[in-house]
Amino acid sequence: MGPVVVPGPVDGEPVIRRLGERRRDLLTLTARRAAIAPLIMGMVTAAAFALAAVSPLDPLAAYLGDSYQFAGAETRDAAAKALGADASWWQAWWHWLVGTASGDAGFSHTYRQPVVTVLAERLPWTLLLSAAGLGAALLLAVAGGLVAALRPGGVVDRAVARLAVLASTVPTFVMALVVVAVFAVTWQVVPVSGAWAPGAAPTVVSTATHLVLPALVLAVSQLPWMLLTTRQAVLKAVESAPVCHARARGLSRWRVLVGHIGPVSWTPLIALVGARLPEVIVGALVVEEVFAWPGLAEATVDAALGADLPLLAAVTALSAAAIIAGTWLADCALMLADPRVRVHA
Repeated sequence: MGPVVVPGPVDGEPVIRRLGERRRDLLTLTARRAAIAPLIMGMVTAAAFALAAVSPLDPLAAYLGDSYQFAGAETRDAAAKALGADASWWQAWWHWLVGTASGDAGFSHTYRQPVVTVLAERLPWTLLLSAAGLGAALLLAVAGGLVAALRPGGVVDRAVARLAVLASTVPTFVMALVVVAVFAVTWQVVPVSGAWAPGAAPTVVSTATHLVLPALVLAVSQLPWMLLTTRQAVLKAVESAPVCHARARGLSRWRVLVGHIGPVSWTPLIALVGARLPEVIVGALVVEEVFAWPGLAEATVDAALGADLPLLAAVTALSAAAIIAGTWLADCALMLADPRVRVHA
């Protein structure tokens, strides 16, 4: 069970006791998430194997390629045994699960490499894009939400609300294609394909330049909900009693904003980020495909089309692990930001 909001500590309660309870709640939350994570990852990978079993795609045909129609029974049997296609889906899943637990996630027949090698080459690029996009979305949401909410009904507030609603109606892949058309065809000012210049070794500058547009598209795709949530939270915080008391004491606008409005406003945004992590991951995969970013998107598509079960299961498990870890981090941040949030039995 995740954290819930309960009435805050009573006046006069020692700070040491509150900090001790918060530390204990964090440890309890961590232990519960760690206990349930293997079960969730086992279930989603089992579902991947079960769905692959009823898929019309034939792993033998994908593995043997053009030679499939000319292959004899012995060749097909040998290939089926090598791929594990001669066993039921649950036997193949259990074999993969046991191997993965021992450090061997199997062999990808699509890339002719161990699955661990494929993931090691591509996962860092997906993490880089996801972190850059999510970070940019958070910065834009906080800045835009604050500016809009501090002058409700003004020009900026109305423009922010309308742009947020408009952006929420545009699918991520459409937004990415429009950006490619504008920056690659019309303006030609920023590279729109890959993570480094063709024929050159990747460098920090080259990667940062190629990262601009994919990260921007991913950020804008997640921005509307974060922006509107921040705006609403700031509006509510401005009218709260602590902010009114701070202003009555003569505190400066900056101190009121940082010390009173900010801490109250960030809580709904943190909760929203944790809830939308699955969409961030899906959005990152879509953006990778459009911008030819060397992440997990291409590997996921190739694994699905080629019925590459070891690679497909590994990507599925990684996605589930990312969601579990991300929601855990969001809940921990929520508990640290808001003393009212506690873990119930």
